[in-house]
Amino acid sequence: MKKTEYLVDSEWLAQNLDNPEVVIIDCRFQLGKPNWGQEQYDASHIQGAFYLDLEKDLSSKVERHGGRHPLPDVDILSKKFSELGIVKNQTLVVAYDDARFAFASRLWWLLRHLGHDTVVLLDGGWQDWVKHNYPVSNVKGETKPGSFIAQPSLDWIVDINQVKSAQNQDTAIIIDSRSRDRYAGISEPIDPVAGSIPGAINCFWQDISDESGYLKPHQEQQDLWQDLKPGSEVIVYCGSGVTACVNLFSLAIAGINNTKLYPGGWSDWCSYLLAED
Repeated sequence: MKKTEYLVDSEWLAQNLDNPEVVIIDCRFQLGKPNWGQEQYDASHIQGAFYLDLEKDLSSKVERHGGRHPLPDVDILSKKFSELGIVKNQTLVVAYDDARFAFASRLWWLLRHLGHDTVVLLDGGWQDWVKHNYPVSNVKGETKPGSFIAQPSLDWIVDINQVKSAQNQDTAIIIDSRSRDRYAGISEPIDPVAGSIPGAINCFWQDISDESGYLKPHQEQQDLWQDLKPGSEVIVYCGSGVTACVNLFSLAIAGINNTKLYPGGWSDWCSYLLAED
């Protein structure tokens, strides 16, 4: 049975399904299939869990600039957290998905960004839960009153102008979290322009876990970032500020704290390239 500051395993969660201080949130989602995650949740989910949708709950409306998954409205999301029974810095939120932390980490980062530090991810996700035959349900979790007042850490976020400024600073490191082919501009399955932000280095977000969705050991998390200069400002991006949060999760585990998210990511960056044409 495992519980750390960042992670719990299925055995621990199974023993805490009735713990009133624990709220479980299903974050399953598939890009290009906007209803898939809700359908999966409606069919079967961890007993007592609620569902938050990447695009309906954990993002705001797409505009001309700002990327494919702009950060959600703080007041609306805080109200949602309260409705799910989350009491700020008291409730332990356990987030899970079935995609190697791809979407659960977005919720993990958002909660911490808004001042709620008691949030963990489920190691192995949905697949591990099902593998061990732990309780599942097709009934929505029962809500209870919560209290969530957001205190956003605004210095955890950068926009395109701050990224451009960081390109000229020796003390800043920009990390592209996408696959190596997308980083190199060899392929681009989603955005209209291929390539990456000049000066960025690449660390694929899937490198923090194994193929079964289990987090790699602590030492391997540290090894991933061993070449980062101590004290550097670390700016992390991906296509649209989602899987970049997986790398931010790993960086936190490795003890690297001066990290910032570029939420717009490559989808925001290339929207300005298109505007120049």
